[in-house]
Amino acid sequence: MHAFNYNLDFKTTDFRKNPELYRIGVGEQGVLLVEPYKSELLPLWRFKTVELARESSKTIYEQFEKYLKEKDFVGADMARKYLQMGFTRARRYANHASGQKYAQDNRKDEPLEYPYSSGSKFKDNKVLPQEADALTNEKAQAAQVFKELWFKAKDNPDYKALKKWFRDTYYK
Repeated sequence: MHAFNYNLDFKTTDFRKNPELYRIGVGEQGVLLVEPYKSELLPLWRFKTVELARESSKTIYEQFEKYLKEKDFVGADMARKYLQMGFTRARRYANHASGQKYAQDNRKDEPLEYPYSSGSKFKDNKVLPQEADALTNEKAQAAQVFKELWFKAKDNPDYKALKKWFRDTYYK
């Protein structure tokens, strides 16, 4: 529909003051770029242990609710993305303890670095074997903690209504 715009000056753009510039994008796009939300949410984001994941996801969800109460869709959407990222990153480490999904033998050169790239420079390589306990280890449990609150956020009726309003207002 309306793709995330990587051509903006993220170092100087305040999306709270300029919500019209924000695009939802796909998945976690913009999670490490969109200010002031990155500065507000990134320090809260932890998934190393189940306990840290519980504390982190709870605090991020509270921020999500605060943004909703303030009718700040960009903030709510970014908080939802941090919950989603908690799930995806914890799952990555549950599947691959090193955090590396792909074999590192052949590097694909890409002109742009993350977050502007289209994924791992090794994505054409063989996928490494999954951990034997990938569905039960601590990172898997941490991922589940984030998943529950991520789904609660994305399915929240107030969030859905605010998302519709945002699209109707700014996606013309």
